[in-house]
Amino acid sequence: MSKRRSIIIRGTARNVKAKKTGAFALIDTLVRNNTRYIFGYPGGAILPIYDELFFWESRNAIQHILTRHEQGAIHAADSYARVSGQIGVCFATSGPGATNLITGIANAQLDSVPLLVITGQVNTNFLGTDAFQETDVFGITLPIVKHSYKVTSSCDMCQIVSEAFYIAKNGRPGPVLIDIPKDIGSEAIKNYENTSQNRINNFIGYRFQYKISKKLIINVLKAIRTSERPLLYIGGGAISSNAYREIFILSHVFAIPITTTLMGKGAFPDKDPLSLGMLGMHGTAYANFAVSECDLLVAIGARFDDRVTGKLDIFASCAKILHFDIDPAEIGKNKVADLAVLGDVKRILQEILLTHKWDWEYSHLPTKRTEWLENIHKWRKAYPLIIPTQQSRLLPQQVIHHIGKTHKTALFTTDVGQHQMWSAQFIKCGPRRWSSSAGLGTMGFGLPAAIGAQLAFPHRQIICISGDSSIQMCIQELGTIAQYKLPIRIMIINNHYQGMVRQWQESFYENRYSHSSMDKGQPNFVALANSYGIKALSIQEISELEKNLLDYSEYPHPILFEFLVVENENCYPMVSPGATNAAMSGITYKSDELEILQRYSVSDSNIDEFLSIKTEESKAAEAAEAARQNSDIKENKNYEEFY
Repeated sequence: MSKRRSIIIRGTARNVKAKKTGAFALIDTLVRNNTRYIFGYPGGAILPIYDELFFWESRNAIQHILTRHEQGAIHAADSYARVSGQIGVCFATSGPGATNLITGIANAQLDSVPLLVITGQVNTNFLGTDAFQETDVFGITLPIVKHSYKVTSSCDMCQIVSEAFYIAKNGRPGPVLIDIPKDIGSEAIKNYENTSQNRINNFIGYRFQYKISKKLIINVLKAIRTSERPLLYIGGGAISSNAYREIFILSHVFAIPITTTLMGKGAFPDKDPLSLGMLGMHGTAYANFAVSECDLLVAIGARFDDRVTGKLDIFASCAKILHFDIDPAEIGKNKVADLAVLGDVKRILQEILLTHKWDWEYSHLPTKRTEWLENIHKWRKAYPLIIPTQQSRLLPQQVIHHIGKTHKTALFTTDVGQHQMWSAQFIKCGPRRWSSSAGLGTMGFGLPAAIGAQLAFPHRQIICISGDSSIQMCIQELGTIAQYKLPIRIMIINNHYQGMVRQWQESFYENRYSHSSMDKGQPNFVALANSYGIKALSIQEISELEKNLLDYSEYPHPILFEFLVVENENCYPMVSPGATNAAMSGITYKSDELEILQRYSVSDSNIDEFLSIKTEESKAAEAAEAARQNSDIKENKNYEEFY
């Protein structure tokens, strides 16, 4: 009989095999770092790890989620990390298993998501021989990871995994890869001792600490206090650092309006009078006007990417720029800042607020920016987000608006395309209740992302909004949803097109719709869902929309809705690539805003490009939207009363 000893796993005594291997060290370290779920798919090179995992799972120390594709596994781990604030973990075998993770790794890297990506590899004696399913995943992924390891000894496993946890989460978060040869997983460890995470955290070489200069903070405060038209520009870094409270206080203490990126959505309440929604290519008109006219732009955890800035050299050209970020590589990369503060943005904002509080010369004085706030209010009323109405056919904006209205407390995941932009425009949500691929724009993200979100929050309603094109990229994950009985609500906006591709072909390629139609070969989504044992409905009438959403709002099992919407609806407003933020298609400009366009060297002959003719139908829709907004204002407090 083999010797056994008892160790504590999550507070419970468990009998553990006396033989300690590289695989044991891996799972033990994952459990000690509070890993609840591993998303993955087994294969030959990683079988020693899965064999060890069998033992730990049988004692409920950890749970593996079997996805139907490795890309599904890493997207699920990614979303788990986004919504929970923890580190997502995924497994894949060597060769094609590992290479199937590449898109997900790049996606996590661009969106700064902390992941541990663990891949199996062929035996060490076969490395470099082109053995069966040998691929240099370490070399392939070097440009798209925060750090990577190739384990050469089982004795190093605890140290490496502990380091990986620290590196993935601290500083700017990102994915860390650990490549483990098959024989290292089976290799015995003498005198096994788990590496303390505190010891790793204290290593000088792994510290991510930045000293915030008091003098710099005072200069930042001076810039904020003296500006007449300030604007806060909030990115994903605010979500990563959990800086929501500090942002809220800062905006209200100094009466500064706020606009967010796609990654920053949820960092500030959408219904707050100071919220301008998203800016950039498909942002609100009033957010884009505000960034064009502000005299101070405070970028918090944002990286000035091209979808936000449009024509970079004239982006926020009237403004002094302050940039707060944890990554020194982002400072001055795209846009040179007048003042930059390096560090965790939550700590930076705390220092600003504390310094202001103890500065008796200013702290007791209310901040008034009446004219600036009135201008923004004027833009908000003149250029609202329009939900068009149609008597016979469903419109995608209607569908998404009703989804948000019916599921006010849900957590939303999306795929990429028109539906993603409409969701960002019309759905209101709080911090970490939005999971969507931003930097890489990965189609197929939404469905596996919903799996990760549901496991992170088993009692919260999870809504996946996808398109008929995006959903097909990872649609096999319906099997994962069915296997684990996850009560996810899948909303497919079906326009039989790659909608955003079609819109660009219409706008920039003279209506040459080259291979953007998805009509031929499209599956019957209802029948497909049913084949997995998932209830599904197809809706194409307006009268059915609200009724079915309400009827099934508390349905306790997975369900799929297919919404058959009009095919040629475009997502507006839209800033054309390389154009100034003030020049948007899909809105009707008033005289004051035409002056803004002219200041940005948009000639009279070109202004017509940005003007749209208001039909009676759009006028009616605008009136309805104005009435709805007035109602919202009364619910939250009258605008004038608020200030």
